[in-house]
Amino acid sequence: MSAHSIVCRLGDRDRTRLQPAGPLIRTEISFIDADRRLGFGLGQALDQLTALGLRPSEVSVDLAVLAATLTAADTRVNRESEAQDRWTREITLEVPVSDPALWDSVSALIVRMLNFLTGDRWSLRFRARAAGLKRLAPAPATLALYRPRDVCLFSGGLDSYIGAIDLLHANRSPLLISHYWDTVTSAHQSLCADRLEKAYPKADFKHLRARVGFPTDAVPSSSTENSLRGRSFLFFALAALAADAVDDDVTIHVPENGLISLNVPLDPLRLGSLSTRTTHPFYMARWNELLGRLGIRATLVNRYRHQTKGRMAAGCADRALLAKTAKDTMSCSSPAKARWGGAPPQHCGHCVPCLIRRASLHTGLGSDPTTYTLVDLHARPLNALKAEGEHIRAFQLAIAQLVARPGRARFRIHQPGPLNDFPAELPDYEAVYVMGLQEVGALIKGVVVSPW
Repeated sequence: MSAHSIVCRLGDRDRTRLQPAGPLIRTEISFIDADRRLGFGLGQALDQLTALGLRPSEVSVDLAVLAATLTAADTRVNRESEAQDRWTREITLEVPVSDPALWDSVSALIVRMLNFLTGDRWSLRFRARAAGLKRLAPAPATLALYRPRDVCLFSGGLDSYIGAIDLLHANRSPLLISHYWDTVTSAHQSLCADRLEKAYPKADFKHLRARVGFPTDAVPSSSTENSLRGRSFLFFALAALAADAVDDDVTIHVPENGLISLNVPLDPLRLGSLSTRTTHPFYMARWNELLGRLGIRATLVNRYRHQTKGRMAAGCADRALLAKTAKDTMSCSSPAKARWGGAPPQHCGHCVPCLIRRASLHTGLGSDPTTYTLVDLHARPLNALKAEGEHIRAFQLAIAQLVARPGRARFRIHQPGPLNDFPAELPDYEAVYVMGLQEVGALIKGVVVSPW
């Protein structure tokens, strides 16, 4: 086991001598490129805001830099080799900020958020930016003619696509925020945005796209990590950066169905951080607390938190458009794995997101326009010890337990994390969990999974 410290440096001006934070493996990463511009995708995001005449505060830039430093740690410090239990890493982030006193005041809150989100043990150390680095957000050359009151996360998946359609159909002019890790995700985000432009030619919406990523050798002492438990911190930070640039009260829409948002573990082996918490209600409540304390006038809202994915599809404001273009969205957790069998990237059809997607489109639209070529759920018995049957079997067990003891649903919804912030919504969370499993149950009825 090795504890790590990831130190963010802001170019050659950032020469602050730092005291060691303990017996840690220390990695310094410079975030300023040769043009004295923020690198690793942050400058890309700021340039797009500048082109719209928008300039975020330095506090929201700090938040984006913190999120990028977290991303470097989360994707470049390997769990298996660096954690004692092959999961729980110990990582310190050392970040220069515009107002160290402000950031020190929210440090404990952020640590609580990150520990909950990733299952690791985080520490934060903030210091003042070096002289000459007071302004990292470039000044726009033009006046802002576009000041949206809605920012919407736009991942290229089905949920965010429905969220964008519903906003546009209501004559809103959202700023869509996309972050992509790979060319497959990027292509689907661009394709979905193009579909919206053609469907709503008079809508005044914009699309901000960024890729915040780091070289595979960014942390030389460790191999890379692909669990990506911290990805939503970066996604939310980019949305907050854009919302803050509007300089008004803004709603950050997080379109996510309630079953995935709760993400109740399907079996006893997927407890705690082994079950992702990217949009869990507790985590989002802490984000709103953080934004308030930082003075950023934005609020994260998931209007679909009590709806299954099927209900989202059924209630989409433009079901005709959805039926025609849903195939262009990407829901699979790892579409590139199709290449192992010599096929192009596509939906695998059997991971948890794919199963929920398939069930939802049958529920909401009556059919699924997506093509799944890698596995036929009903053609033959599936192997529970392989990816093709692992998650189907987990759903079958969870559904069987719920049928045997329906009352356990009210307890199971609390397993991924606390719901103390929303006591009046507990019946709704219980209902969306039950209905979500029922939707998937209808899809996999008759599917045979054998423990071969």
